[in-house]
Amino acid sequence: MSGPAATEVVRLTDITKSYQMGEETVHALRGASLSVQSGEFVAIMGSSGSGKSTCMHILGCLDRPSSGSYALDGETVQDLGKDQLADIRNRKLGFVFQGFNLLSRTSALENVELPLVYGRVPATERRKRALEALSMVGLAERAGHLSNQLSGGQQQRVAIARALAGRPALILADEPTGNLDSHMSEEIMDIFTRLNSQGITIIMVTHEPDIAAYASRRITFLDGCIVGDTKGGGDNGGQGEAA
Repeated sequence: MSGPAATEVVRLTDITKSYQMGEETVHALRGASLSVQSGEFVAIMGSSGSGKSTCMHILGCLDRPSSGSYALDGETVQDLGKDQLADIRNRKLGFVFQGFNLLSRTSALENVELPLVYGRVPATERRKRALEALSMVGLAERAGHLSNQLSGGQQQRVAIARALAGRPALILADEPTGNLDSHMSEEIMDIFTRLNSQGITIIMVTHEPDIAAYASRRITFLDGCIVGDTKGGGDNGGQGEAA
């Protein structure tokens, strides 16, 4: 008997996105299609203006496509209203940003609990989940520290714990090592690799090849189109392209 089939977490089909800038129409995405299965670790790459950030905003339900369809964890989301999209973000997605986005005079534990407050998770369950998430990133003993008492690498680990606490279908990481030195970047990517090995699905935008090398799949954008989709490597291992 074969094992259970992988679940499709993301399906983008013929996604376009156009913006009007004065009299000029900017075509940020030109018919991008993408499928990501549960348990994948995907790096999205491309130069400035390639469409990778626009794609990430659509994946995060922060923007709508001009045309095409987007299914997230089995739900079609491109035509949902603002409140419905906010609910989807809270239930299905965990975000990790370059700038950490923590409340500075608030403890690590309270920062991790914050999305669960919006999700109306009861206080006892919130605390339990937040402590579990901090343990997963090796910061349980710093739960009571204010975020401005933590190093940049520790703050990013708190941000990852915050993304994990909601038990999302997908973690979206936008240049997660962009504000960190090489040593801290390596620590953060080791955490992502370990989380992925536990079955957590991750899509990460990065412009750094050495960071993308930690992912097991690399997707390259150019002029609004996907021009490369390679598998192999992971854990900063095989950086060679798939055939």
